[in-house]
Amino acid sequence: MRQEILNWLRQAESDMDKAQVLSRNKNYDGAVFYFQQSVEKALKSLFLVKFKEIPKGHSIIYFAQKLGVAKELLSGVRDLNPEYLITRYPDMAAGIPAELYDENIAKKHEKTAVEILKWAKKQIQE
Repeated sequence: MRQEILNWLRQAESDMDKAQVLSRNKNYDGAVFYFQQSVEKALKSLFLVKFKEIPKGHSIIYFAQKLGVAKELLSGVRDLNPEYLITRYPDMAAGIPAELYDENIAKKHEKTAVEILKWAKKQIQE
């Protein structure tokens, strides 16, 4: 397997670790951002395997659809997709991102991220 694929996957795992630490410490906006990043990088690593290129952009919906993610996971991916921006920018959030997130939101996105990371790793190993 190409080192580049492993690099993206390892970074996806690192982002997952960061997200879970932030969530435990009630830094939910940061946790949600890193859950989104974990999904994005896991899907990009699989994209490299299947299509031999890194897709441009940050739309995890597009990546997931192109890679054939199961329909039951796509709903979570759709919910997580805009968090790339909303978690970081007050103008995108129409408020203060740090004040918009709670444990329930973080747990919902964590579930999606864990499932996608697991799915992508399985696809890569096959």
